[in-house]
Amino acid sequence: MTFKAEYIWIDGTEPTAKLRSKTKIMAGSPAQGVADLPVWGFDGSSTNQAEGHSSDRVLKPVFACPDPIRGGDDILVLCEVFNIDMTPHESNTRASLRPLAEQFADQEPIFGIEQEYTFFAGHRPLGFPEGGFPAAQGGYYCGVGSDEIFGREIVEKHLDNCLKAGLAISGINAEVMPGQWEFQVGPVSPLEVSDHLWIARWLLYRTAEDFDVSATLDPKPVKGDWNGAGAHTNFSTKAMREGYDAIITACESLGEGSKPMDHVKNYGAGIDDRLTGLHETAPWNEYSYGVSDRGASVRIPWQVEQDRKGYIEDRRPNANVDPYVVTRLIVDTCCTALEKAGQV
Repeated sequence: MTFKAEYIWIDGTEPTAKLRSKTKIMAGSPAQGVADLPVWGFDGSSTNQAEGHSSDRVLKPVFACPDPIRGGDDILVLCEVFNIDMTPHESNTRASLRPLAEQFADQEPIFGIEQEYTFFAGHRPLGFPEGGFPAAQGGYYCGVGSDEIFGREIVEKHLDNCLKAGLAISGINAEVMPGQWEFQVGPVSPLEVSDHLWIARWLLYRTAEDFDVSATLDPKPVKGDWNGAGAHTNFSTKAMREGYDAIITACESLGEGSKPMDHVKNYGAGIDDRLTGLHETAPWNEYSYGVSDRGASVRIPWQVEQDRKGYIEDRRPNANVDPYVVTRLIVDTCCTALEKAGQV
C-alpha cells in the first residue's frame, strides 16, 4: 500500500516568499504523527535558497494534515527548510518563532488572522471588464448577486478544502473590491495559526488552478481609488482576555520607541502603497490606536471596551505578510510589555 505526501515549503524569493511543493510516494499507511515523516531534500538553487555549487537543502516536516485535493490517505506536509548541517536556513522564519512561542507560552497568546486576497483572470482582477473598470466600491463587501460577486464557487471550494484538511479556518467573506475575498484562521496559538495559514494559502492557489484563475496577495492589486489587501491580525493573551488594563498595555507597547517602524518594515513588501491613511488604513509612518477605529493602526473592538476584556486588531500587516514574522513581532513586543507590567 502506498500514499502520496505533498511536501510544502516556503522559498527564498524576495521581497515576498513563494510556496513550493513536490510529491513523495510513501510506503505503508499514513504516519500517525509528523515526527514519523522522513526528511527530504530539494534543489535550493532553483528556489533562491542556495547556489548551484552547493545546492542541496533539507525539508523537515513540522505539520501534516489530510490532502483534500487528492483525498483518500494522501496528506499535505508543511516543512521547515534546513541547511545540510541541520541548522535552520536563513529563509526559515518559523525557526525564529519557535523559541519565542515557548518562552511566552504561559501567557497563552492566541491569534486570528484575516487573510485578504484577490482573484485574477489573466491580467485583470476577476469581475473587472476588458478595457475598463467596474462600478465604484460600495456593494461588493459581503455582497450577493452575480453583478457584484465574482469567484464564489472557488471560494466555497477552498473553504471546503480547508475544512477537510482540518485547518482552524473560522470564516469567509467577500471584500470591498470586486474579485477580492477574505478567509479567517484562528484563534489559535502563534505556531498553529501560522502553519494553518500557510497551508490555507497553498490550498487557495491549488484550488484556483482548477478554475483557471490565479490568486494574489498583492497588497495593492489595483492602483487608485480601490481598497488594498491586508492580513489584519487579532491578538490576545490570557491577561487581555481577563482585563482591560492589559489591552491598553498591549496597545501602548506597539507604539513605543522604534516599535512602530520595527513592525511595519516587516509587515509585508509594498506596505506604503496600502497604508496611505485612506481606504480604512492608518498612514504607514504613524502609529495610533482607538476603539472601533478602522483608520487606526490598532483597533480595539467596541465590545472589548464594553466588556473591559478581549483582544486587539493590528490592522497594518499586508496580505503578503509572513505569519511567522508578524506573530513573532507581536508576541515579543506585547508579551514582554505585559510581563514587565506584571499583567500575566
